[in-house]
This record gives sequence, C-alpha cells and structure tokens, in this order.
Amino acid sequence: MYIGVDLGGTNIAAGIVNDSGEIMLEMSIPTLSERAADAIIDDIKSLILNLIKEFGLSKNEIKGIGIGIPGLADADGNVIHCVNLGWNDVPLTSKLKQEFDVPVFVDNDATVAALAENFCGAMRGAESGVLLTLGTGIGGGIVFGGKVYSGFNRVGSEIGHMVIGDNFYDCNCGKNGCLETFASSTAIIKYTKKLLEETNEESLIRDKINGDMGKLNAKIIFDCAKAGDSLAEKSVRRLVKYLAIGIENVISLIDPQVIAIGGGVSNAGQYLLDMVIKEVEKYKNYKELPIGKIVIAKLGNKAGIIGAAMLCK
Repeated sequence: MYIGVDLGGTNIAAGIVNDSGEIMLEMSIPTLSERAADAIIDDIKSLILNLIKEFGLSKNEIKGIGIGIPGLADADGNVIHCVNLGWNDVPLTSKLKQEFDVPVFVDNDATVAALAENFCGAMRGAESGVLLTLGTGIGGGIVFGGKVYSGFNRVGSEIGHMVIGDNFYDCNCGKNGCLETFASSTAIIKYTKKLLEETNEESLIRDKINGDMGKLNAKIIFDCAKAGDSLAEKSVRRLVKYLAIGIENVISLIDPQVIAIGGGVSNAGQYLLDMVIKEVEKYKNYKELPIGKIVIAKLGNKAGIIGAAMLCK
C-alpha cells in the first residue's frame, strides 16, 4: 500500500492507494493555509497516521508516501516555491521522514495528476501523454513511458505559462499573454465580464447573475453558450481558439499520443471537446498526418491522491 497526499490551498486530501491505483480509504482536512509550514506539515503527519490506524495497517506496511503540491519541488523533496501556501525552501520530505521511515516523493499537483491519468485514467496505456488542468489557472503534466517529465529544473511542464498572444490583463506570474490568461476559468470569466461591461448586448448571462458579477462562473458561461447565447458563445470561442493554439504548440514540441483535458472547465464535456478538436485540426502543421487523441480526463479530484501515490512506484 502507498499513501497519496493532495496538498491544496483549501484542503489536504490523503488516501491509502493499492498497486492498481485504487483508493482504499480517503480522508481530508482544511489546510488553513495562513499558518506556518510546520503546522501544516504536522497536520499532514496526523492525517497519514489516522489513515493508517483507520485502515488497520502498521507504519512498516506502507511502501512509500507521495505528495502533490501546488508549486515546485526539487528532486530531494524540498518545496522551492508554493504561492498558495506562502512556502519557500521548505524541506517537506525530510520533515516527513522524521515520522515515517519510508521513501517520500514530492512533485507538482498537475504533474502527479498526469501520472494518475496515465496509470489508470484517460491516458492509460499511452507511451506519451500530456494533461492540461483548466481551472483557476492552467496546470500541465507530461508523462513519457510511465514516468513524469519535468525538465532540468523541474519546471518543464508549466504549460499554462506558455506565451501565446497579447492579452488585456497580465498573468499572476508577471508576464502578459500566458495560456492560462486565455483558456482558464479565470480567463473566460474576466473576458465575459469585459463584454458585459463594455456592451449593452442582451444576454442570458445577465439574467443568470442578476447584475451581480460575483455570481459569474465558467459553468454559467458554458450553459448559456450551449443555449445559443451569442455573448457566451463569443467567450467560449475565444477560449477554444487559444486553447487549441496552446495544444498545437504542445503537439509541435513533443507530439504526444494522448492529450487529456481536466480541471473545472473540462466539465463542459463533449461540447468543449468537439470544438477543441476541430480548432486544433485547423492549426496543425502536417495536414496529412493525424494528431494524438484529445480526450477529457477521467479521474477528477481523485487524480491528485492517486498520482501522488504512484510517484512511489
């Protein structure tokens, strides 16, 4: 058995995972991210101990612990930078090994989600695969031959920060034109707000939010687009266009067998997928050759725990 931990800015989720990638028992607690790193790490230790006790295992029956973080870690499991938690240079692996005498692995949350999708999800059996998680930002994970690829400095899968054009607002990273400022849930919300504020165009969205921009979310925009609302359709088409450009750039660079789309935006399902595939076909370099499969990710919120555990394998 392995332990997989999905460390987020809001919650810490952890599970006992078997060799097949099945979660046998899962628990979660609030992160309370305003606290110091040591307090959060103590909570991770307690959560793991509670899982082991509840499942009826002993510490020495655990083969390893994997942790997915919303940031960057080096090969020794030191968290280099984690904006959501305010962590810099935190020796996460060594602190956990004070309690658990097993191998501990740490990697980016989107990277471990890609590993999960490759092991038992939408990219299962693929020699090469890329996962794009479209949420508040855009995370990316690359898997070759069943192993994650993150590059020389472990930042090689930051696909969301690929610059693909000029935009009307800057990315949180400080650059202008990052993919995540065009194709994330944040991006489509910002652009739709811009249209609503700058035009008097009638829209179902106005009725849905009743003048309260704080109620606007990606689901409302996609639902209205599906209903034929022209303003919503304009926002969705813009997201699809730039997402397709980003995907074509990935294809031009590594030509993966499968590209999976996850995160909250992927809940738009086949409606989104059909448009993305059609748009990618327009941009591809070699018209006579097929591209890898573009699919919706399967594992949802479970991918973080499963993928973290699979780091141990």
